[in-house]
Amino acid sequence: MSEEGHENLRTTEVDLGGLVSVLATHLYSTPLVALRELVQNAHDSHTRRRLEDPAGAHRAVIRVSGDPVRRTVAIEDTGAGLTEPEIHAYLATVGTGYTRLLRDLTGNEDLIGAFGLGFLSAFSVADEVTVTTTSHRAPELGHRYRSRGGEQYSVDPVPPRPQPGTVVELTLKPEHAHLADEEVLRDVLARYCVLLGVPVHVGDDEHPVNAVPVPWREALPAGEQHAARMAFATAFGRRFEPLTAFPVEPTEQTDAAGLLWVQDGGTYGSSDNRDLAVYLRGMLLAEDARDLLPSWAGFIGGVVESNRLTPTASREDLQRDEHYRALQQTLADAIVNGLYETARLHPAAWRRILARHGQELLGAALCDDRLFTLLADDVPVPTSQGDLTAGALRAAGGGAVHVALGSGGGFEEMLYRAMRVPIARGDRYAVLPFLRRYAQLRDCRIVELGSESGNRELFRDPQTPLAPEEAGWLAAALADEGEQLVPARFDPPGLPLVLVPDREAELKARIEDDQADARIPSAALRLARAFTARTDGSVRARLYLNTDAPAVRDLLRAYRAGHTGAATAAGLLRSVKVIMAAAASDARAGDDLTAALAGIGTAVAALTAPAEGLSVDVGTLFPQDDGGEDER
Repeated sequence: MSEEGHENLRTTEVDLGGLVSVLATHLYSTPLVALRELVQNAHDSHTRRRLEDPAGAHRAVIRVSGDPVRRTVAIEDTGAGLTEPEIHAYLATVGTGYTRLLRDLTGNEDLIGAFGLGFLSAFSVADEVTVTTTSHRAPELGHRYRSRGGEQYSVDPVPPRPQPGTVVELTLKPEHAHLADEEVLRDVLARYCVLLGVPVHVGDDEHPVNAVPVPWREALPAGEQHAARMAFATAFGRRFEPLTAFPVEPTEQTDAAGLLWVQDGGTYGSSDNRDLAVYLRGMLLAEDARDLLPSWAGFIGGVVESNRLTPTASREDLQRDEHYRALQQTLADAIVNGLYETARLHPAAWRRILARHGQELLGAALCDDRLFTLLADDVPVPTSQGDLTAGALRAAGGGAVHVALGSGGGFEEMLYRAMRVPIARGDRYAVLPFLRRYAQLRDCRIVELGSESGNRELFRDPQTPLAPEEAGWLAAALADEGEQLVPARFDPPGLPLVLVPDREAELKARIEDDQADARIPSAALRLARAFTARTDGSVRARLYLNTDAPAVRDLLRAYRAGHTGAATAAGLLRSVKVIMAAAASDARAGDDLTAALAGIGTAVAALTAPAEGLSVDVGTLFPQDDGGEDER
């Protein structure tokens, strides 16, 4: 910049009132942060005193008291205290913090403060803030700072405190009066300060709120480590009981240490109960840091602490830098290693985890090769016969894994019940891709009922093709509109027919619904329409007729012989088909079921009548068909 340009420089004007209002009112998401910041300042005051007077002896204590009658909260410490110049230089100057300067000078990582903004948070909850302090450098002097709103303040001399230190008293705004309740203070500070090195007491309590043993900071015998981890997880977990707990240990990439646990909270598919608290130098920084955990780990809770993470100005979140990304990877590895450890050392807990989180673990296994290796033979898969492992599915299926692509039961389940083969529910979260990968890993067949390849494997070609006239008569007698008759052979031979919906036709019908554009995202809609373009949707289901079934053989024999009961028997089979379809999730209308039930009665009457008696055709059994020309 030229010299002339320098001459035109002006000093930026600052609206202090507006700045204080923004910082005090809008920088922090919750008024509870004020308590955290002030306790943090008290902690740093103790650290500062230890650094400045290493030979001196003082008992480090922080005490927080509430007075609901006066509507006040007081935070008291026995730390370094402040001289009058320090009050003006640091306490009353926005953006300047002695803690940060001292950490830069000494390199001490116990000091928490960074931005010189923490004290300002007091004005987010208080109408008036009073600070009474005595410095360890001048123990014969005392000073009192007072301010309403933070814009203006006064400093007056007062008698020195009995010992060096500071007490910050907040006269709470009416809307924050509940913070003066010491039960509220205990609940908040027990979480904020659980890892803080200085004992924090509430009111007259003898026991500090942060007296909980921290297992990763203690050298415990191997046999006691798991119990200590579980005790901490149980005390810290807010919503769910921990099923197991495992450590987070420092690596070359990150200094983070802590504890993760599997929560006993019901999850399904994309449910996200991730619950991670992050502490910086012992003080809670981010209470909901779920994004540090893998997206598939919706069942994980935990606590980690680190000195390398960089907080945002409000100290309620973390900057997404290289340390953040390194911690993400460390946590993912810790979860995988912890689950392996649980499966190996704690089988009872492992069984509970599989039972509680089987559905979500199916999806998790697809996100990490190590998890898939661990879970492939253990994780339960929902099937028509309840939850089974993929290995059990494979064994029951004669070496093949069977999976239904649709959401309905009905004929598909009827077929598998008759075959005594369990069918996996491919419509459930992650089931189909998990089983496809399992089949590839274990080199076994996967039969996807509803797909072209799966249907070809289940429904084989008949040994002798039907004559066109026979196929036409059977189609007219057995199939409804939109159903295609397919002669085939399949097991068991006692099952004469099975109706398999065309999944592409179902999808096409759904996406062509008038409301499809509103329900389905445009990108997904385009992909779905491209997928279903090869079908016109006219065939909504295929009716596979089992030519090996005795009932079908007898029906064909009667038709070829011109037996008068052929049409009656065909109508009976058609009634059975409709009744079976009524059990499916996409059940037919009540009129169809009523007609089918009536048809059975008519067929029985026809078949049991004297030889010269009633002869019934398909048209009589199902009046909506013409059927008369089929009578034999």
